Amino acid sequence: MIVAPDRTPLPRDFFDRPVLEVAPELLGRVLVRSTPDGPIELRLTEVEAYAGEADPGSHAYRGRTARNSVMFGPPGHAYVYFTYGMWHCLNVVCGPEGTASGVLLRAGEITAGAELARERRLSARNDKELAKGPARLATALDVGRNLDGADFCAGPDAPLTLLRGTPTPSEQVSNGPRTGVGGEGSVHPWRFWTTNDPTVSPYRAHVPRRRRT
Repeated sequence: MIVAPDRTPLPRDFFDRPVLEVAPELLGRVLVRSTPDGPIELRLTEVEAYAGEADPGSHAYRGRTARNSVMFGPPGHAYVYFTYGMWHCLNVVCGPEGTASGVLLRAGEITAGAELARERRLSARNDKELAKGPARLATALDVGRNLDGADFCAGPDAPLTLLRGTPTPSEQVSNGPRTGVGGEGSVHPWRFWTTNDPTVSPYRAHVPRRRRT
């Protein structure tokens, strides 16, 4: 018997915990993006944890700035950043207010509204690639800086909501180094994914940028 995913929104206290507890438990949850054209839904299959000012890989490592201020706020809110001059990435803030920890939503399976996602991801060769990586996920869901600070716990009419879904069993969760993180932060095995899921993005080690001469 197939049990339908739980459509109940995750409560605020789910996110108000240590980031390394929250991150693996986000796998299998359903992210709903409400757009003027209709909803898009995604089952999370890959995430990465970032532990704020205690983590050299985190945007909050050197303290609060105008760019990362949402990370220092209450849990359950979206932190959206712009990277490489072209891509957005979506995170959910975790832990007690002021700790600035968060989880990068790296990949997932589009389970509803695929036709809307395809319009934004014309280069995807198939539906498994629609949200295969954090920039692709944000693009498929039409996530930009305008959603920075959005509340995942605000209710059914909110632009972003996380539902309980069907949590991935712990025996089906893998973990390893975070993608593209260098320096001291490269040693943390804080990337979590659903084992053997085809929507998970490939691992890429950090490549230092060459200095101009």
